[in-house]
Amino acid sequence: MLIVAITLGALLALTVAGIGAYGWYGARQEQQAAEAAEQARRSGPLALAPIPAPQATSPECAAVLAALPRELTVAGARVPRRELAQPAPPATVAWGDAEHDPVTVRCGIDAPAELTPTSQLLDVSGVSWLEISQGGDTSWLAVDRPVYVALSAPGGTGTGPLQDLSAILRDTLPKQPVFR
Repeated sequence: MLIVAITLGALLALTVAGIGAYGWYGARQEQQAAEAAEQARRSGPLALAPIPAPQATSPECAAVLAALPRELTVAGARVPRRELAQPAPPATVAWGDAEHDPVTVRCGIDAPAELTPTSQLLDVSGVSWLEISQGGDTSWLAVDRPVYVALSAPGGTGTGPLQDLSAILRDTLPKQPVFR
């Protein structure tokens, strides 16, 4: 009887240990899969949803796109341009790498619904911007140029990209009234 009790106790302990090891192994596999998905999200071609951009093929957007840098300063680091997944939205550029979430610029988009005569605008280097925050991300829309240009960045990106794009727009496109 004692031998049976010891044997059953040992089998129970082995079963519990096996279940624990299997659970740990499964959790580790899930963690590795999540890490691989995050790495692919940060380094593979960036998929962006299309948005209406009726002026994306305009000469003004062509001039802006040509003036955009190959690298962008994000939180003090130089970040390279990132490939866009096909079909890529027209007149869109992104920067990002394994350490930095994507920063995007879209040119020729429609006027944002949030732009009203009472909208609070921010002037950066002579360019008027409308800030739209949503879910931790911020989009800045240049609203005083011949085409609307949007800069979208995750929270914590800093103001470097906004300052850089302001200088490019100031030097590339003429200023005009916000409401046209």
